[in-house]
Amino acid sequence: MKLLLDLGNTRLKWALRRDGNVLASGAVAWNENVAETLAAAWAGLTAPAAVFGASVVDAPRERLVAASVATAFAREPQWLRTPAEACGVRNAYAEPQRLGVDRFLAMVAAHADGPAPCVLVGVGTALTLDALAADGRHLGGLIAPGPRLMQESLLGATAQVRPAHAGTIVEAADNTADAVASGCWLAAAALVERFAARMAPALGGAPELRLGGGDAETLQPLLAMPAQLVHDGVLRGLAAWAAAQ
Repeated sequence: MKLLLDLGNTRLKWALRRDGNVLASGAVAWNENVAETLAAAWAGLTAPAAVFGASVVDAPRERLVAASVATAFAREPQWLRTPAEACGVRNAYAEPQRLGVDRFLAMVAAHADGPAPCVLVGVGTALTLDALAADGRHLGGLIAPGPRLMQESLLGATAQVRPAHAGTIVEAADNTADAVASGCWLAAAALVERFAARMAPALGGAPELRLGGGDAETLQPLLAMPAQLVHDGVLRGLAAWAAAQ
């Protein structure tokens, strides 16, 4: 039995797995009382044989989670740092560790689901895009602000753009709130579509589009191409990596 930890920018997700089955799972946002929430969630669970973690956050938060693991299970997490190659996926970065481990593990999960060319999109604080060939070659990717971060940046850098309410996503807005929301969300959709189209020749044809992250469901209907929602891609990739150890 293994405990898997996904330390993302917004929240921590975890899953207790045995033989490919999820026995328990949960999530906690960083603005909550993480130690208290984890202690309550993990109380009474059987101690895992090993704990594996993937993190894109700072060292203090990693230490906080490691302390919670030690208190609950008397185990120490093994943190995965992005490798040059693992589980059939080959990292395109010249400095492999510079690629976010969440992006790498999403590709591991995609490759484990079956060899097919795909574009993986993470829709969260950041908007990340990666092209993965059927043979596991990572062809590179892009990073942009996520749609919500785009809106926050715009509002923070302008004096006159101050909508009184949250906007609705429309094709052409007749008020500032809708214009801000629509512009940022549709900009994200356009970037995804452009990246998929431009990478198609290198991938050998139209790629499968896989969306993950907290805002994936909002972005999906804005795209002019089919897209599959992928849940817990980082945890599933981490499970594949842990099984190979």
